[in-house]
Amino acid sequence: MNFSTILSDVNSFVWGPVMLILLVGTGIFMTIRLKFLPWRNLGYALRSVFQKADPDMDSNSGDISPFQSLMTALAATIGTGNIVGVATAMVIGGPGALVWMWISALFGLSTKYAESVLAVKYRETNVFGEMAGGPMYAMKNGFRIKWIGSVLAALFSVFAVVASFGIGNMTQANSISLALHDTFGIPLSVTGAVIMILALIVLVGGIKSIGKVCSLIVPFMAVLYFICGLIVIILNFKNLPAGIAQIIHMAFSPDAIAGGVGGTIIASMLSAMRWGVARGVFSNEAGLGSAPIAAAAAKTDHPSRQGYINMTGTFFDTLVVCSITGLAIASSGVLGTLGVDGKVITGVNLTIQAFSTALGGAGGWLVTIGITLFAFSTILGWEYYGEKSLEYLVKSPKITYLYRIIFCLIIFVGATTTLQVVWDFSDTMNGLMAIPNLICLLVLNKTVAKECFHFQDTVITPDRKKKKRLK
Repeated sequence: MNFSTILSDVNSFVWGPVMLILLVGTGIFMTIRLKFLPWRNLGYALRSVFQKADPDMDSNSGDISPFQSLMTALAATIGTGNIVGVATAMVIGGPGALVWMWISALFGLSTKYAESVLAVKYRETNVFGEMAGGPMYAMKNGFRIKWIGSVLAALFSVFAVVASFGIGNMTQANSISLALHDTFGIPLSVTGAVIMILALIVLVGGIKSIGKVCSLIVPFMAVLYFICGLIVIILNFKNLPAGIAQIIHMAFSPDAIAGGVGGTIIASMLSAMRWGVARGVFSNEAGLGSAPIAAAAAKTDHPSRQGYINMTGTFFDTLVVCSITGLAIASSGVLGTLGVDGKVITGVNLTIQAFSTALGGAGGWLVTIGITLFAFSTILGWEYYGEKSLEYLVKSPKITYLYRIIFCLIIFVGATTTLQVVWDFSDTMNGLMAIPNLICLLVLNKTVAKECFHFQDTVITPDRKKKKRLK
């Protein structure tokens, strides 16, 4: 057995059933612990995202607006997983995997809320005068037994730095270059060079530059993809009832059943559950501890306020964008069809086929553009995660600048080379990030609850009473 095989087996174990149970289980625990307030206040959270920034908020500590913080977090989460991951889950786990993506996302709202609350509460100011926060600072400053918190914080930071080069960089760059090459014939090296230069221009400016760019790219790409996906669903509406029926039926069927609109997908409830939860968590990153790093940079007057805003990232990523991909595939009638090689079509090719059934050749172009924008923004968001994690380990401005340069150079390598060993290793590190983060959430659950209930009693409840009186 060679090193590559061993690494692949380790990666499968890390992202296996035990990890998925821990992730979803923590989400269930936090949902109950917080008396379902993340669910009950979802409407408030969504309204908060689109409200104009409070001018008084500028006097509070923070580097970017709450909206820019959310967009930076969304930039890192809305990526190839929303296009490629959903299609893969629906083929391997059956169309019922989409239901389990939704279920994991619902509990992921509480997880993402809790992560973000701790990130803001325990953040610090670094040597640049910028905010630095995330699970590592919550462990360092929040744990009563300091040495345990310090060890877990260091482990999380190491895992995050390594993951940033693979999952947040090489895989995304490779997806962009292959998509543009297959659709438009653009050489891989040209794409790699362009992405590298564009990323360097943005990243030199730090979080403020990243926040500004992401606040422009993310809403544009999400709305464009949503509208195009909605058009596909509407034009294929005649297949939608059958597609939804298959999704619901195969999500809870205990026996292996031949299904899918195409008729050749075979999956069981356990398979649907495993792949739905796995792809859902991979897409929205709830529980991994990455998104709170962006939450810590926000200008806000209360940890819970940013917690609610950032938790909507899970809603938008999975319950909106992933749902559009899944329903577009389900309504297109292409799920389960075979390619020229006799194998079931999966991944990006399945999504392209689904969009092409309604939009023709333009469908392939739109999916390619979507992958390009999604993946590029993911690169920007993950660079910030990796940079802040490295900054926790090595407090040196020179090392930070060196990291940015190396990160951009790696983009070219990822765009022009497929290094499966590197991808598997970084994917494993990505999964391992969740272990210290989940421990942190469980240990500090009382702190999260205290912040949550205080905000509920002092801000949300009085606001609602005031609105009722005005009516």
